[in-house]
Amino acid sequence: GHKVRMGTGLSKEELIREAAECDGVLLRTVEFDREILEAGKHMKIIARHGAGYNNVDLKAADRLGIWVTNTPDATTSSVAEFTLGAILAAARRTVEMNRALEKGDFFYKNNHKGMDLAGKTLGIVGLGRIGREVAKKAYFGLDMKIIAYVRRKPEDVPEYIQLADWDQVFSQADFLSLHVPLNSSTRGFVGEKEFAMMKKEAYLINCARGEVVREEELIKALQANEIQGAFLDVFEKEPPKQDNPLLSMPQVTATPHMASNTKECMEKMACQAASQIIKVLGGQRPDWPVNHPDPQGLARRQDA
Repeated sequence: GHKVRMGTGLSKEELIREAAECDGVLLRTVEFDREILEAGKHMKIIARHGAGYNNVDLKAADRLGIWVTNTPDATTSSVAEFTLGAILAAARRTVEMNRALEKGDFFYKNNHKGMDLAGKTLGIVGLGRIGREVAKKAYFGLDMKIIAYVRRKPEDVPEYIQLADWDQVFSQADFLSLHVPLNSSTRGFVGEKEFAMMKKEAYLINCARGEVVREEELIKALQANEIQGAFLDVFEKEPPKQDNPLLSMPQVTATPHMASNTKECMEKMACQAASQIIKVLGGQRPDWPVNHPDPQGLARRQDA
């Protein structure tokens, strides 16, 4: 029963103009900062089409009384499956072999062996929905040993996951997979120190957010052969510049932020995001809020 209007552009001026006419917004990756939020005099909810919400100014949304929601479980299976594929591709150097074969070097494989995963250690940073699903699939499907770092110990850690401290998870892992949201405490929290602790044969897997890794320090670690390689689905700046060294290093596989890019996942995210808009505009509390809006914020905006 709501009127749906498609956004016409991504410039800030366009977003400000169109936000002024909206009661709710279904948002993908464009940034919604304070100015855009303040322009929405009638805005009650921003429903993120995805799990991450670092592109919304939550403090401003709180003050203005705007709910911000995400779709926390829509991406779980899709991203976990992709992460397992990333681990397999890194272990068998699949993309590296393909590049060599394209150049006519069928025997590149002879001096560039892969590795079996059974018995290898998968280090996981972050045990949210995706981290747990990756751990389960890697343990039961690939016979890997699972160690994980979390800032606060969860109550229900499966027995096959061994909790470890920060240094242990980086130094013991054969594959180190990141599964944390991007916020002020995780931005740039993996860098030179962590790469120096990792095994020379280890791989970094990042299907979370590019900004949690200090990209320049990762490049230096790869150039110095401090780690074996990396599989990156995300970058500090997206899209990355074409001269970004990570796009041309043979030991790096890079994909265009596509871990959740399946038909099934897109349908789940769209339906879940839309359902939160319907709830809030119908006077109900959303199922998956990520902020704490001031109940008086809307009235103050409309009086201003």
